[in-house]
Amino acid sequence: MHKLERLLRPKSIAVFGGAQAAAVVAQSIKMGFAGEIWPVHPTKDEVAGRKAYRSVADLPGAPDAAFVGVNRHLTIEVIRELAERGAGGAVCFAAGFLETEAYDEDGERLQAELVAAAGQMPIIGPNCYGLINYADGALLWPDQHGGIRLPDGGKGVAIITQSSNIAINMTMQKRGLPIAFLMTAGNQAQTGLSEMALGLIEDERVTSLGLHIEAFDSVAGFERLAARARELKKPIIAMKVGRSEQARQATVSHTASLAGSDAASGAFLKRLGIARVDSIPAFIEALKLLHITGPLPGYKLSSMSCSGGEASVMADSAEGRWVHFPALTDKHRAHVKSTLGPLVAVANPLDYHTFIWNNEPAMTATFTAMVSGGFDLNMLVLDFPRPDRCSDTDWWTTLRAFEAALKTNSAQGAIVSSLPENLPEEYTAGLMARGMVPLFGISEAMDAAQAAAFIGWAWREPEAQPVDTSASGVASGGHVTPDEAEAKARLIKAGLPVPKGERAANAVEAVISSMALGFPVALKTLGVTHKSEVGAVQLNLRDAESVSTAAHDLLPLGTGLYVERMVRDGVAELIVGFTRDPMFGAVMTLGTGGVLVELLRDSVTLMLPATRDDIEAALRGLKLYPLLEGYRGRPKADVQAAIDAIAGIAGFVQQNAGEIEELDINPLIVCAEGKGAWIADALLVLGEKKNV
Repeated sequence: MHKLERLLRPKSIAVFGGAQAAAVVAQSIKMGFAGEIWPVHPTKDEVAGRKAYRSVADLPGAPDAAFVGVNRHLTIEVIRELAERGAGGAVCFAAGFLETEAYDEDGERLQAELVAAAGQMPIIGPNCYGLINYADGALLWPDQHGGIRLPDGGKGVAIITQSSNIAINMTMQKRGLPIAFLMTAGNQAQTGLSEMALGLIEDERVTSLGLHIEAFDSVAGFERLAARARELKKPIIAMKVGRSEQARQATVSHTASLAGSDAASGAFLKRLGIARVDSIPAFIEALKLLHITGPLPGYKLSSMSCSGGEASVMADSAEGRWVHFPALTDKHRAHVKSTLGPLVAVANPLDYHTFIWNNEPAMTATFTAMVSGGFDLNMLVLDFPRPDRCSDTDWWTTLRAFEAALKTNSAQGAIVSSLPENLPEEYTAGLMARGMVPLFGISEAMDAAQAAAFIGWAWREPEAQPVDTSASGVASGGHVTPDEAEAKARLIKAGLPVPKGERAANAVEAVISSMALGFPVALKTLGVTHKSEVGAVQLNLRDAESVSTAAHDLLPLGTGLYVERMVRDGVAELIVGFTRDPMFGAVMTLGTGGVLVELLRDSVTLMLPATRDDIEAALRGLKLYPLLEGYRGRPKADVQAAIDAIAGIAGFVQQNAGEIEELDINPLIVCAEGKGAWIADALLVLGEKKNV
C-alpha cells in the first residue's frame, strides 16, 4: 500500500481550525462523503452540524486524514499529536514556513520542526489548500470549487499543482474534463510532488495525470513516477513554469524550491516521456484527449470541415509541429472523391463544402471514406450555434455521421471548435461517451494531439537511463579557468580529438612551433575567453612571416600564444557545451557553433548520460543537419566522427563531474567523411581548488 493511501482515500477525516476548517466540513458533507468527519475545536460543540472534539486525544480513533487550518506554531503541535495518535496523514494549510525565509528568519526553523513533528506520518504542504477526492467525495479543501463528484465506477484525471489558486481555477473549467483527484503541493516540506503523483496514479479510477510544476522535488522521484506511469499506461502532462527570470523569482518566493534551468527542465521531461504544454487551456485539452484516447500511435492527423477557411486555419496550425496532415494517396483521394460532387477539391485538411450538409447518409459516406486513411487522430471542426438565438438541430446529423465513421474504421476522433465558447459544456459528456473528444480551440487541439503523440512515441522507445546528478547542487563560490593550452592538454589526455598545438612565449617560439606543426596554422592569444570578439585569434597563417607578424599583434592581448595546426576540409561547426545545473547536474547543449551561435540559437539540451542514439537524434533535430548530409552538392560530413567526439566529451565531463563547472567546445569542426571531427577551441571552468 502506498504511504499516502489513507490520506488520499480516507474513511475518516479530522478537521482543525476556524473558518477554513468549517468550510472543509461543509464541503465534504456537500459532496456526500460517506465516512466519519471529526471537527476539533477548543470551545465549539459542533462545526457545520457535526460534533466537535476538544483535542486529538478526544477523537474516537486515529483519523485517516486531517486538515490542519491553524497558525503555523500551533500547526506543529497538532501535527505532532496526530503522528503520535497514528493518523494516516495531514494537510498543513498555514503559511510562514520555508517559503518566507527571505523575510522571516523563523521560517526555516519552523519548517524543520514541522517535519520532525510529523515523523513517519505524511504531510502535504505547508502553505497549501490540500486535496479534493471527487471519486469518494472526500475534501480536505477550505474553499469553494467547481467540480462534481464522479459517478460510481466513473473515471477521471488527477491534477497536482503548486498553486492553490490555479487549482481552484481548474475546477471551474467548463470544458468537460472529468477530474477524479485534485491536489496542491505547497512548499513540499516533507512529501514531494512526485510522491503525491505516485500515490494518485495507483488509483484505478485515474486515467491520466496533469502536473503544474514550479520546481522538481526530486530527479529520482520523477524518474520513479515516469516509470510507474509507463507501466500502468497512465500518461502524464506537465506545465512547467519558469521560462522567464520573473517566473523563476516568483517560484522561489512561492515555494522556496530549487529550480533547474528551463532548457534542462524541458530536456528532463522529454527524457521521462512526460509531455510538456505551455498554457492552462492546452493543459486541460491534452488531459481530456488522453483521458479518452490515451497516447496516440503517431503524428498523422486528418481534418474535416465544411469551410475552406477552417481547413486553411487547421493546416496553418500544424505548421512547425510534429503533428501534421499528410497528403492523401491517389487511391484514398479517389475514394473520398467518389462520395462528393465534382466541384469539391479533395485534400487533407478536407473542406467537404455544404453540398452534403444535413444529409446524414452522404455525410456518413464522406466521413467514413476520409477516416479510412489510417490517421492517428481524426478531427472534425464543428462550432455550435449559440442556443439563445439559433437552433443546433442540424449539427447532430453531422455528429452522428462522424460517430459512425469512427466506429466503422475503429478510429480515434475529436470534435474541434474554433472558438472555445462555441462548444457547450453540457454536450461534452455525451460526446465523450460516444468516443468523440471535445477539444476547445484549434491551437489547443493541436497542442493536445502533439502531446498525446509524443507520449506514444516516447513509450515505444526504450526507457532512458537515470540522469547523472553527481554534479548537481549549488556551484562553489569561486572558480578557476585554465587557459586554452591547459584545457586542451586535459582533453588530449582523455583521448579526445584535438588538433596538435604548442604553447609559445614569443614570436620566435611561435614561428618555430608553426614550422614543426606544418602550415597552415592558427595563432591564438592565451588568457582570453572569447577570442574572436577582441581579435585574439588569426587563422590560416601559411608561412613564417605571417606567423611572426600575427604574433607581435596578438602578444599584447593576453598571457601568451598558442599555435595550432589548422583543421582542413571542415563542413560544419558545432557547439558542445556543458554547464552545472543545480537540479540535474551536468547538462549538455548541442547546436550550431561558431561566431553566430548566439544569433542563430539552433540548439538542443540533453541530460547525461546521453547515448549515441540520443546524440544522433539531437543532431538530426538541428536546422544545421542538412548541411551535414551534403546540402546542395556540398561534401557530406563525418557525422559518425562527430557523434564519437560528442560522446567522448560527455564522458569526460561525467568522469570529472564534481570538478567541472563549465565546458564550452566551440567550434567542434566536423570535416568531410573520413576526416573526423576536431575540437578547435575549448573553454574549461573548474571549481576553485579542484583539479580534473
